[in-house]
Amino acid sequence: MSHVPESDLDIPRIWVEFTDPAEPGQRFRCDLTWLTSDWTCIFGSGCRGIYADRPDDGCCTLGAHFTDREDVERVRAVAERLGEDEWQHRPGPKGFDAEGRLRRSAWTEKEDGARRTRIVDGACIFLNRPGFPAGAGCALHQHAVLMGEPPHTTKPDVCWQLPIRRTYRTVELPDGSSYLETTITEYDRRGWGPGGHDLDWYCSGNSEAHVGREPVFRNSADELVELMGEEAYAALVVRCEAHLAAVKAARTVRSRRMLPLLVHPATLAAGGPGRRPSARKAPPRTTP
Repeated sequence: MSHVPESDLDIPRIWVEFTDPAEPGQRFRCDLTWLTSDWTCIFGSGCRGIYADRPDDGCCTLGAHFTDREDVERVRAVAERLGEDEWQHRPGPKGFDAEGRLRRSAWTEKEDGARRTRIVDGACIFLNRPGFPAGAGCALHQHAVLMGEPPHTTKPDVCWQLPIRRTYRTVELPDGSSYLETTITEYDRRGWGPGGHDLDWYCSGNSEAHVGREPVFRNSADELVELMGEEAYAALVVRCEAHLAAVKAARTVRSRRMLPLLVHPATLAAGGPGRRPSARKAPPRTTP
């Protein structure tokens, strides 16, 4: 288990709601406590992996479950461009058809009826292991960085969204009208289903990973724009900046007790926000 206690799953949170500027029939409900936290991916720089006996896997041990056919085809198109020097577990010639298309069975499999990336030697087929010349980590992510592309355009949806969670629900109002509510929040252990409680280590609520140089809404800007749209993201930034200003105002001796209500506990435990940039020890973002 983690050497550093994780935050409680039911910490107090500050939420903001606003109408989607691009779609009046939709409202966003956003978790300011999470989005202004200092979380960052520490894969390769302190990440313990979700299972203690596979610390080098990060959160790739279980493979990636796809959201829909479009998700599968988008990733397949990228995978077909990867050479053996980029992808350690690239399928051999039999994994491709006569037209050079990657056979689905060569890199995906079914688990309880749901399609996911194939597991090879105990982890996702796209995970390059320590010692591989191109470096350890997700081959899809590494390819994106090499080509100057945003990683979220090359990876399965669940991989680039984690640990941001987007959910939907229809809200019925007393006058008979309704609207679609889109929630943007932290993908905590419960997001993994019942098995999430059995993970040996998990990053989102752990102060070991709350060492980012920028808050989540900034360091995950590309992902949030993809999840929300540019106009809604711009509206979110205004509200996040206002929240950070409130946190700064609360950082006085007399208001110290207010901070746990305004700041993610893992960020507080890590010494932020408000640390000097030189004091932050976050590594470059190398999401697996």
